[in-house]
Amino acid sequence: MRPTVLCFSGLDPSGGAGLQADIESIGQAGSHAAIACTAVTVQSSQQVFGFEACASELVRAQALAVLNDLPVKAIKSGMLGTTDNIAMLAQLFTDGSIATGTPYVLDPVLVANSGGALGDKDTLVAAFAQLTPFATLMTPNSIELRDLTGIDNLHAAAKDLCQQGAKAVLVKTSHDSQASGIEQYLYVNDNQTCRLAYQAILPRLAGEYHGSGCSLASYIAGRLALGDELVTAVQCADIWTQHVLKVADIVHPHGQRIPKRFHYTSMLG
Repeated sequence: MRPTVLCFSGLDPSGGAGLQADIESIGQAGSHAAIACTAVTVQSSQQVFGFEACASELVRAQALAVLNDLPVKAIKSGMLGTTDNIAMLAQLFTDGSIATGTPYVLDPVLVANSGGALGDKDTLVAAFAQLTPFATLMTPNSIELRDLTGIDNLHAAAKDLCQQGAKAVLVKTSHDSQASGIEQYLYVNDNQTCRLAYQAILPRLAGEYHGSGCSLASYIAGRLALGDELVTAVQCADIWTQHVLKVADIVHPHGQRIPKRFHYTSMLG
């Protein structure tokens, strides 16, 4: 069967972000998505109202059921919600439940684009240090990158995460300005030297989008599961994400849009 990406992510009832974004994006990348649900949120496409995290024992049981059954070739985590869930995932890496060398995309979700904290931010920031050394790639937005490191300069912050053990960090400036282009930088930890491996300037599209970060990170994970090199996976994800944002569904005239991750032309004429 297709290679599987095991995702640790929360349920977003609107379907814009979270585990549904993971499933759709990974499927579009060509891999199969399996989910260990970490939390149930109460949110619309425009606002987060609250959430309830799943117990770490339950999340671990979900993950082991998948790991012992399907051909897991990559791991992706989004919203983990609690320090217990972060510690549990770290243990899966250290105890060998997740095979050594399995690519891991760490999207350190702290706050939703639609507003609302998805856990105690300061506590989660400290706990994420347990997962950083296992990350093949970290994909924080600029707000999360600064929160994780306490460093304002995004390039210096990315290098700090590499020094903490991350194998690569993708810097995104989409939250930083209203410039016509969104700058993106991929820093790779090469024998303790953090080097720039890829950069791009992507067009800034009109409007705001619910689930764009989830979609990008998950698509990269799907490509890594297929065996792509990291730079290739990021390049492919950039092209695909730009497309699904251009055709995104408009829910409210001035609200966040939902990426159309399944874009098709009707065969009914």
